[in-house]
Amino acid sequence: MGWFLGLGIAGLVLLVLSLVFDGLLEGALDGLGGGVDGFLSLPVVAGFVSMLGFVGAIVLGTTGLGAGAATGAGVVAGLGAGTLTWKAGRVLMRGSGSAALRGEDLVGIAGIVVTAIPAEGYGEVMLYPGGQPSKYAAKSTTPVPRGAEVWVESLLSATSVAVRPVER
Repeated sequence: MGWFLGLGIAGLVLLVLSLVFDGLLEGALDGLGGGVDGFLSLPVVAGFVSMLGFVGAIVLGTTGLGAGAATGAGVVAGLGAGTLTWKAGRVLMRGSGSAALRGEDLVGIAGIVVTAIPAEGYGEVMLYPGGQPSKYAAKSTTPVPRGAEVWVESLLSATSVAVRPVER
């Protein structure tokens, strides 16, 4: 049972090291099977070894089965834990959440003028792309007073937009 507990603890230590040192230790298994998102990444191996050790210790300590049956049960549980860790890692690495905001995403967004926009020159508008407030320099063909609602017509640069007043 000591060997199984040792494997379980070693797997947990490996997992903590892979989380603390992030990608530093990841290169150790790169050549064996795909690297960070591969099936032999450190979190996957750590999950497998931990589950093998702890399930093996539980089976050996609670049943009358021998070390062979405990190892078999540990391997099956370890494969399950490793597979789940691998799939979760792929989902997280894919980054399938919301995409980064691009400039063309600003076109058509409504905003509020925070610094009046003169007929020739720039003012400032507050836009809320994705619900987050962002201030941009703004240019308009007509003067727009502070507090007026505007629509973004086009992107002039990474930090400036062309707007027109909203007519209601």
